[in-house]
Amino acid sequence: MTKHWLWKAGIAGFCGSLAHTLLMYLKARTGLLPAFQPYESLQAALSHMLGSRIPPIVPWALSFLNGATILSFAFGHLYPSLPGRSGLAKGLAFGVAGWLAMGLVFFPLIGLGPFAAGLGLGVTPALFSLAMILAYSLVLGAVYGALEERK
Repeated sequence: MTKHWLWKAGIAGFCGSLAHTLLMYLKARTGLLPAFQPYESLQAALSHMLGSRIPPIVPWALSFLNGATILSFAFGHLYPSLPGRSGLAKGLAFGVAGWLAMGLVFFPLIGLGPFAAGLGLGVTPALFSLAMILAYSLVLGAVYGALEERK
């Protein structure tokens, strides 16, 4: 039974991570919210914590691997307990919970303040971070749900 949800979670997490990466690539290419650079903020925080320069690829790789493994495995484990009847609805619930955690815990830890309010850009970073998380979690939920139906 354990193998059953692990491979589904891994595939779904990889797909969700690709969707998130594509959104972040489009953000960079279009110049959207240039003052909101969460990966650069993470890179600076990691460099400060470790006392040495961290290459820019490290925060991107950490995000991708976290989404493709840790978060997706948590989603697969929680799937039966999440609210909603479809994978998409469950992905939405997971994403909103993740957005709250990111906004209230992660962003303050990397120096951006709650929901990146420390940047002084109003609600825009909070809304874009919601889009970032939902790009991941909705694809994660849809793919996992589709794989779950194939039993």
